[in-house]
Amino acid sequence: MIYALKRVLLGNPLTTAQARYERLAKIPALAIFASDNLSSVAYATEEILLVLVLAGTSALSYSPPIGMAIGLLTVIVASSYWQTIHAYPSGGGAYTVAKDNLGTYPGLVAGAALLVDYVLTVSVSVAAGVAAITSAFPVLYPHRVALCVGVVLLIMMANLRGIRETGRIFAAPTYWFILCLVILLGGGFYHLLTQGAPPLSTTVPEREPLNEFLVLRAFASGCAALTGIEAVANGVQAFKPPESRNAGITLAWMAFILGSSFLGVTFLAYFFHIVPVEGETVVSMLGRQIFGSSWVYYMIQAATAVILILAANTSFAGFPMLAALIPLYAVGVFTAFTLSQAGMVRHWWKERGPRWRPHAAINGLGAVVTAAVVTVIGVSKFVHGAWMIIIIIPVLVVGFLAVRRHYSVLARGLSLEGFSPPKLGRHPVVVLVAGIHRGVVTALSYARAISPNVTAITVDLDPTATSRLQMQWREWAPDVPLVVLDSPYRSVLLPILNYIDQMEKQQDGAYMTIILPEFIPAKWWQHLLHNQTALLIKGALLFRRGKVAISIPYHLDQ
Repeated sequence: MIYALKRVLLGNPLTTAQARYERLAKIPALAIFASDNLSSVAYATEEILLVLVLAGTSALSYSPPIGMAIGLLTVIVASSYWQTIHAYPSGGGAYTVAKDNLGTYPGLVAGAALLVDYVLTVSVSVAAGVAAITSAFPVLYPHRVALCVGVVLLIMMANLRGIRETGRIFAAPTYWFILCLVILLGGGFYHLLTQGAPPLSTTVPEREPLNEFLVLRAFASGCAALTGIEAVANGVQAFKPPESRNAGITLAWMAFILGSSFLGVTFLAYFFHIVPVEGETVVSMLGRQIFGSSWVYYMIQAATAVILILAANTSFAGFPMLAALIPLYAVGVFTAFTLSQAGMVRHWWKERGPRWRPHAAINGLGAVVTAAVVTVIGVSKFVHGAWMIIIIIPVLVVGFLAVRRHYSVLARGLSLEGFSPPKLGRHPVVVLVAGIHRGVVTALSYARAISPNVTAITVDLDPTATSRLQMQWREWAPDVPLVVLDSPYRSVLLPILNYIDQMEKQQDGAYMTIILPEFIPAKWWQHLLHNQTALLIKGALLFRRGKVAISIPYHLDQ
């Protein structure tokens, strides 16, 4: 029944030979790789307005120029990654490019930044998607945490079904969202052309003075629109041949849809005098003003919620972390952008192929611009949560180096160079017993078969039970000496380990075998009714040199 349920939920298993047939065409690939990037249209404009509104309603007029600056940044970054795709047809993620061209440490920094970015993608996308749902249905607002958890579980199941089937699942919602964006933008600009901009209905008092620092903070927040733009470069090998061409076309589609949609929403929010409020998103407020509470509004909200939720698929592998999410999100993304583009400059410099100078210039511009964005975000958002990433990334890099050092030491320790096998000989065998039953007698037979030097030991926790065991022992195993260990404090593990250490000092061989008789109940749940002393003993012996622990199972019938 369990396997049948698994087949229903996750689909049929795929053989290794079927993997090459799981490649993606451009249309489903756009649905998978662009869901994260396109979903940022739903919240990037709102992030700009949330900062500008601190300086009062009049400061919202800065949103169009900030949006245009971010749109230009999108063109630069997309162009840079288009070159990366063709230079690294096997997959040119930030880690690969930075490590190949800049060295190990920049590669590790890029990897750590992407790790943080991908984990936070789940949190940002799911939380924003649920916010779209609660904007349309405020009654669900108190249950938003439970909704987020449920959504994460659903995405997990979808991912376990395989990339091609995931593409089929995501294609309809992604293109539905694009259609709804076209309806929203078309309806909004048609309303402006036919009826003009509505009058300003509310004003917000100034809480912070408008200055360059506040504008930079708004720009830094809006840069969340670019999150996910690197996904196509990371997943080139998921495309059908020719991989680079199909990936490049998909990236161009994604950048065009993102740039036009983001700028459209930003300009509409300005012309319709949208002021962000708690409990409702900017897209929801735009939809209500343009279409009222009609079915079109609810369709747009539904599509927005679905695409935001599916955006978590781009990096699904983690857990939601509820913190100052957008600042953290952008620092990791743009750190990886910068290192990737700097690595590509180095790549063109080393290759010096045809037209290497314009290629290097494009990537160099991308590196400079994204480095400037990282600096702006790090400074302007430092006290709002970016300090966490500035600390986390170096800690992750140190962790990566420690892991690598461990594997290097492990490889040297397992090398056969200068190694001579140990002489085992007839090593002693110890059988641990707590009583006499079929499982113990079977284990004793196994012990006799592998060594003539067999000893049984038991821990005296109950003198009456121990006396009964000694009487039965003479009948069932008279040829095996039984050693009784005292335990004044009713400890089982410590007396056994002490005795084994004493035996080790008296033997010449390098190994000792410890046999643990175990009976296996007929039902899995019946294990819960028995203690797991054997498991504790095996765990303790695992870290003692020269000790071999063997479990001899005796399976009980129903």
